[in-house]
Amino acid sequence: MSGRRIARAFTAAALTGFLALTGVTAAQAASAPPGGGKVEDLIELPNGFGPEGITIDSHGTAYVGSLADGDIYAADLHTGAGEVISEGPGTPSVGLKIDKHNRLFVAGGPSGTARVVDATTGEILASYQLTTNTSFINDVVLTQDGAWFTDSLQAQLYFVPVGPSGALPDASEIRTFPLGDDWVQVAGFNANGIAMTPDHRALLVVNSSTGTLYRVDPVAEQTIAVDLGGTQVPNGDGLLVLGRKLYVVQNQLNMVAIFEMAASGFSGRYVDALTSPEFDIPTTVAAYGNGLFLPNARFNTPPTPDTEYSVVRIDR
Repeated sequence: MSGRRIARAFTAAALTGFLALTGVTAAQAASAPPGGGKVEDLIELPNGFGPEGITIDSHGTAYVGSLADGDIYAADLHTGAGEVISEGPGTPSVGLKIDKHNRLFVAGGPSGTARVVDATTGEILASYQLTTNTSFINDVVLTQDGAWFTDSLQAQLYFVPVGPSGALPDASEIRTFPLGDDWVQVAGFNANGIAMTPDHRALLVVNSSTGTLYRVDPVAEQTIAVDLGGTQVPNGDGLLVLGRKLYVVQNQLNMVAIFEMAASGFSGRYVDALTSPEFDIPTTVAAYGNGLFLPNARFNTPPTPDTEYSVVRIDR
């Protein structure tokens, strides 16, 4: 993608504001649940579901995508009750995020696709073929201008622009951004979780195979390894930025590493790690109230129609 086109995608307003399209802002995530209501510590998912991604709206509804068939399950965090609100296309639903228009942007794994789903009706509003090469569209972050998706098998990101009023783009408007400079592509899964830097001027992407965190600046066309003081994040999966804190889910380690980040995202300092006896290979993370919610993917457990799955809450 040319610098000129990237500049169009990232307007000056986006660089100064870069307010996420998500229904949950950092301030909302830091506050208590609406009305101070109780939140469940364990959300049971349907047997055989195979969860991976999670996103939570401002009312405390969590949306979880299925690796098994792409179904999307909605659960009330206050009661634990839930149901499938959108049947999948038969291919995985991996990372997902909800925007202020109550739409879910969903990464399509090996299908090479991304789709947009109405979180109320479950209707697929748009579907995009991001690539026809061997790929795994893994995670997504929403910015003021659109949605960025990672590809774990190709050294590139995909940008799906969204209009100021929420208008979805034509397929011809999708852009591909190559990861270069410091980026090291190895065998296996590479680019995984993605988030915005604390100052909202760039992106953070973790390479789960090398354990390296990168700062990706689409305007400057730069991919720079973040200075974490020598700390690596092997098995890095979902990322979450709240204020200056970065939470990195390390799936096979059953751990969430916490870093205090520079606002620019060029550097960070390891602060702590969170874990839980309830963890069974958590993959991604979303915040609500004073808690973090993580789906247990249970990758080391053979998936069957009867395999049990859940979302675990921990204090943050």
